[in-house]
Amino acid sequence: MPRRSLPVSGDAKLNRRPAQPFSGRTLEKHARVRGATVTHSICPYCAVGCATNIYTKAGVVIDIEGNPDSPINEGCLCPKGANIFQLQHNAHRQTKVLYRAPYAKDWEEKPLDWAIDRIAHKMKETRDADFKARSEKGRVLNHVTTMGSLGGATLDNEENYLMKKLFGAGMGMVSIENQARI
Repeated sequence: MPRRSLPVSGDAKLNRRPAQPFSGRTLEKHARVRGATVTHSICPYCAVGCATNIYTKAGVVIDIEGNPDSPINEGCLCPKGANIFQLQHNAHRQTKVLYRAPYAKDWEEKPLDWAIDRIAHKMKETRDADFKARSEKGRVLNHVTTMGSLGGATLDNEENYLMKKLFGAGMGMVSIENQARI
């Protein structure tokens, strides 16, 4: 079947190409991640460790996608992972410390430094009140069983090692767990 030639006009006759089927506005469009900085990361949810590409412009996260170069997830993300972007951009995200005193009905805003100091003081208070150096039979215990630590699934071995040393050896905590096992 012979190929039909397209009608051409004006300067197009010189190079024998059909007129461009796209408008100038269409040709100016591009992916929103063009020119963005790509940072490789890991999904913060389960312990699978799916790789992500985080795209930023001027220090603002503009998109998060699965990393197609990852042998773990090959660019795919589960429904939770696909919504990582909402961790950064969410109208309901709390960005201030809220504290509700015992028996109070209302929450009040507090500075972050206040919250960190309060947590540190409460941990020290609990450790001092409940620390057991020895058992009733005289065995060395050096532990506290009234508080614990729960790590996140995306913590690496080094971070888990430091948590174990800080909370276990440093504070005597017995209940130290990592979310990956739960």
